[in-house]
Amino acid sequence: MHRALAVASLCLFSLSIAKISTSRPHSNGVLVVANQKEHTVLLVDPEARRELAKISVGVNGHEVAVSPDSRFAYVPIYGNSGVGRPGTDGATIDIIDLQQRKLAATMDLGKPLRPHLPAFGPDGLLYVSAELANAVDIIDPASRKVIAEAPTGQPESHMFVLSKDGRRAYTSNVHAGTVSVVDIVNRKLITTIPVAKTVQRISISPDGAHVFTHDQDAPRIAVIDTATNKVSNWIDIPDSAYASEPTPDGRFLLAVLPSANRTVAVDLKTLKVAKSFDVPQQPGEVLIRPDAAVAYITCMPAGKIAVLDLRTWQLQPNIDLTPGIDGMAWSAK
Repeated sequence: MHRALAVASLCLFSLSIAKISTSRPHSNGVLVVANQKEHTVLLVDPEARRELAKISVGVNGHEVAVSPDSRFAYVPIYGNSGVGRPGTDGATIDIIDLQQRKLAATMDLGKPLRPHLPAFGPDGLLYVSAELANAVDIIDPASRKVIAEAPTGQPESHMFVLSKDGRRAYTSNVHAGTVSVVDIVNRKLITTIPVAKTVQRISISPDGAHVFTHDQDAPRIAVIDTATNKVSNWIDIPDSAYASEPTPDGRFLLAVLPSANRTVAVDLKTLKVAKSFDVPQQPGEVLIRPDAAVAYITCMPAGKIAVLDLRTWQLQPNIDLTPGIDGMAWSAK
């Protein structure tokens, strides 16, 4: 009798552990965060919600990409100004050794470019927006050399996304108010899509069928059909969006509204706002964890990262860091 009760208790205990494990999966990774005001890169444990390391980089690093093997982080050094404003013109990329947690090298791009967003393609090459060249630079991370430039045909190509097969890039050209469609394979411009007076940032649906960019003068998000390379729809939102990121299942688009200190989830079936969340001051960027369980949202002036559980759609405690945090990337442990 006692043995039967003990076995039953053990089974219940095991089921409880399994339930806890299922409801709160471990992230098994590290957030790599660019702090453009401190001129640093922060390594952050998202579970313990604490900074693990701080590495100094150039002035200013806004965005960061992590190599597919999680060995290195790449931080383009943009300069000390904003888009289209006078200031220094960055010409380098700082490379962080994530294992040794230190600056490993500084790559010279050969000319002033204001390099901004880095991203790895499926071919293993590193792609970086090169604003002053009206291009996307293509870099061999092994040799740490620029091997080609793909022209965007527009000024201020600030952010971009790559298609899943890596054959196309779509750039948001800030004050030109356009999106460039770039043939990465042949290094040439395909077309330019008029969108609005000013646009900021860009995202792409998991199936590659749609690209999203954000009108800075009206509360709406442009939906671009990548089959026709035209704006096919507009998403009405409560305030102007700065950045967005679709959930990996393609069901929702998370968009940050800096002036409203909010993040909204747009249902991509109806193109309507389905959920809304109060977040710290001026949310700027969204990163969805590889397991699709959590979204991290940087709030630069507040120095906080909002944490949104995508399974329950509940905000979790913030990660408190330092003002100036901007771009993020994920590094597997």
